[in-house]
Amino acid sequence: MSKSIVVVAAHSDDEALGCGGTIARHSADGDIVHLVFLADGVSSRPGNDDVLRQREAAAAQAHQILGVRSTHYLAFPDNRLDSVPLLDIVKKLEDVLALLAPEIIYTHHHGDLNVDHRITHEAVMTACRPLPGSSVKEIYAFEVMSSTEWSGSGNIPFTPQLTIDISAYLEAKLAALKAYEIEMRPQPHSRSIEHLRALALHRGHSAGMYAGESFMVVRQLR
Repeated sequence: MSKSIVVVAAHSDDEALGCGGTIARHSADGDIVHLVFLADGVSSRPGNDDVLRQREAAAAQAHQILGVRSTHYLAFPDNRLDSVPLLDIVKKLEDVLALLAPEIIYTHHHGDLNVDHRITHEAVMTACRPLPGSSVKEIYAFEVMSSTEWSGSGNIPFTPQLTIDISAYLEAKLAALKAYEIEMRPQPHSRSIEHLRALALHRGHSAGMYAGESFMVVRQLR
């Protein structure tokens, strides 16, 4: 029986970086995957109108590769989610989640360097309080290179307890990342195609598989 899966990310490209292979695997297994992006990802940059169109086109291409069913943009300001009352973010997120009724949610790690990532995690935890009748049974936090590993020592470290085998979906993840060419960087940058491939191999090899994506377990209800 198919499950409803929602990835709640701060910006488009975070989903491919953090769990692109897992998204492709869910889609191949017959699950219905939806994406929710809280911030536009570009309004903090000069010439953002053109960049926004480029980024949305890249996202559409990446999501076709990964088999995503629907994408929802909440359009909060980029790199300024901390300037928006959390209640405003939570209300918009709750409205979307009520329509999608996910069983599983993937989102950011709370200890990331990027402030939008941290606010996204907090918004998810608030919107997905384990109230009676809630559809959400599992929440997992992913890592995003150039944010998770660059966080300061005062933040919560990323210590994954779950690795998902994406050996058959690594190339789909990398193809989705290549669609986001404007967001990728040449090696030896942490957010390079070469490094993302190496990370998937490292996560997989560490768990006895070819390629993997690792997650912190935030909630599991049985």
